[in-house]
Amino acid sequence: MAGPTTAERGARKPPDGPEGPDGKARPRREDTPAGRFRRPGPRSLLIALGALALVAGVAWLLYGSAWLRTEHVTTRGTEVLTPGEVRAAAAVPIGSPLISVDTDAIEVRLRQKLPRIDSIAVERSWPDGIELVVTERKPVLLLEKGAKFVEVDADGVRFATVGKAPAGVPLLRLEVDESPSLDRFGADRLVAEAVRVRSELPAKAAADLQSMKVVSYDYISLELSGNRTVVWGSSGEGGAKARALEALMKAAPEAGHFDVSAPSAPAASGS
Repeated sequence: MAGPTTAERGARKPPDGPEGPDGKARPRREDTPAGRFRRPGPRSLLIALGALALVAGVAWLLYGSAWLRTEHVTTRGTEVLTPGEVRAAAAVPIGSPLISVDTDAIEVRLRQKLPRIDSIAVERSWPDGIELVVTERKPVLLLEKGAKFVEVDADGVRFATVGKAPAGVPLLRLEVDESPSLDRFGADRLVAEAVRVRSELPAKAAADLQSMKVVSYDYISLELSGNRTVVWGSSGEGGAKARALEALMKAAPEAGHFDVSAPSAPAASGS
């Protein structure tokens, strides 16, 4: 008898081959959901357990151990304020985990309780400390308040009242009670204008400045050492006025009165 034909041999392919009985390709076992799933081996389990143990250990070290708890507070940068005042206002929670100390809350407390502070950095000092780095406001003008003085900084902020005037800080006299400027601009704005003028003075005039007087928004005058006076006018055109005053003081060093309210036509008089 003749053997099976080629077609017959093809029809007898085992059903578990690359193609099924219907001629379609069978999926490989590794391509099925059951094939893709692999049970973790002992090594993988050990690695996972080790990672969990490490995380738990670090968490315990930071939050549960006695080694990283807040034990002391140090301060830097104080000048008028004392370190004790700063530490008391900061109210750092001694004994709590250092990692859990709310540094933002400490900064807020310090700014609220000590307006003299211009900026504050609250830093963790590992393993057990908090460091407070303080920058204090510096007075550039003083407002008289009865027998005391209110310090005003370069931003026009009135930040402290002191019983003794700091050396070298000029007085600021607001004589605006009868001026419409007070109603229109307010005292804070007029103080800010005086601070602006103070910042634009030429170096020699700034060093000799004894006091400033604000009569209105448009009339600010200066008193320098040696009974010299300067009419500045408003705070506008500060750069031009500063250059005009510097030139006048060089050209007429014996003059007692300078007027730079119109910087294009400055004048000096008296001796």
